[in-house]
Amino acid sequence: MKTLIAAALMSLALAAAPAAYAKGCIKGAIVGGVAGHMAGHGVAGAAAGCAVGHHYANRRTQQNQQNQQTQDQGTVRN
Repeated sequence: MKTLIAAALMSLALAAAPAAYAKGCIKGAIVGGVAGHMAGHGVAGAAAGCAVGHHYANRRTQQNQQNQQTQDQGTVRN
């Protein structure tokens, strides 16, 4: 129970972080906290989930930027 409360408090603390850093972190922390809680390591799971979620959000952003550049190069400008 303590780890679940700690994970919830960590999620709330991360929610107050700047949006640029928190992107993907909140969802990952929640999923990681729940999975970690099942394994007996809720806080570690939340921290790892945050890192993984942030990584995937950055990768998604980079892919979207590359797709946008590709689309911009394909259009004809006058």
